[in-house]
Amino acid sequence: MIEFKLNGDFIPMIQLLKAAGLVPTGGEAQIVVSEGEVSYNGQVDYRKRLKVKRGDLVEFRGNKIMVI
Repeated sequence: MIEFKLNGDFIPMIQLLKAAGLVPTGGEAQIVVSEGEVSYNGQVDYRKRLKVKRGDLVEFRGNKIMVI
């Protein structure tokens, strides 16, 4: 599990995927989110600009990101 330390109130989903090193570009992050490859707190979510906050869990291709 990846623990991502949040600086601020939230981070957009596509920026989180890129910052965690799971995708190389923001463009690729947009594609994987729009294709339903990312789950947010156990549910598939298609919103690219979703505001991910502390305590949220994001899953992508077998990787889990816990936002702290």
